[in-house]
Amino acid sequence: MSFSNLTWGVKASFRGYVEAAGGSVTLADGAKWSDDGAFVFNALPDGDLTISPDGSASGALRFEGSVTFEAHGGMLKSTITELALEAREDGLVLSSLDTAMNQRYDIARVALTEADEDGGFSFRSEITLDGMMLIADNYPPGTELDPMRLE
Repeated sequence: MSFSNLTWGVKASFRGYVEAAGGSVTLADGAKWSDDGAFVFNALPDGDLTISPDGSASGALRFEGSVTFEAHGGMLKSTITELALEAREDGLVLSSLDTAMNQRYDIARVALTEADEDGGFSFRSEITLDGMMLIADNYPPGTELDPMRLE
């Protein structure tokens, strides 16, 4: 099974807050906007992620691109970059690379909600403690984030 991209908006209310505060949402390194305001990250080659229609999964897949949220004159600045979707014993996890620390942080727990006949998958996502710290310390762990789509 081969996937080409991940579509995820992080959290619509957070995007709205940043824009309402006069801030900006900047995409780089291959990330693109989707028609509904979410972000599209292209899959990198050599991933081995497989997902069954029942939600069981194995392997991992990384994605190119970054999204930076900035507001309040730079006092709020959050970047997610080089996302990875990884199957672990306790389920799927989405992580982001902290380029300053050269370390990956789990930012969301992911659960399958729908498997399409054409091979696409939809997921619900909820923020982790590390995700909370990355996204301006605003949403407590377990808060539902935007849905994800893997195709």
